[in-house]
Amino acid sequence: MVLQTIMRKWQRFSNLSGFERAIVIKAAAGLAATKVGLRIAGFRRWKDMFSRLEPPTRRGEFTFSLYETAKMISRLESAAARNLFFRPNCLENSLVLWWLLRNRGITAQLRVGARKTGQRLEAHAWVECDGVVLNEPEETHLHFKPFGGPITSIERR
Repeated sequence: MVLQTIMRKWQRFSNLSGFERAIVIKAAAGLAATKVGLRIAGFRRWKDMFSRLEPPTRRGEFTFSLYETAKMISRLESAAARNLFFRPNCLENSLVLWWLLRNRGITAQLRVGARKTGQRLEAHAWVECDGVVLNEPEETHLHFKPFGGPITSIERR
């Protein structure tokens, strides 16, 4: 049974285009590195180091085709995260998605929000392109108040 599951996953992966396979491989590597990098370097330093790994490709304005590409990259990153040996959290997923989009020249913002539930303060992260949330099909982000602005964007401050 386990072997059949692995074979099905391998078959799905091998049916992807070269572009899609490259995104999945980058996403898996990025998620593993981010899991460790956030714990060792902290958010700000890891984001800065991570964003310098590959310079962004510059593109024009956000068009329908870029939106479709961004959605596809988001789906591929999500699939990579579901098939890893660990479960990435929302910050790890969002940071890697932001990086993948940035490398394709797609302007994206990493958003972080918070809410208070009883005595607990909870946080959540997601990625937006032109105000459209890419990695939140359940709209979980609506239950969190975003911090004043994007945590990071394609432009360096």
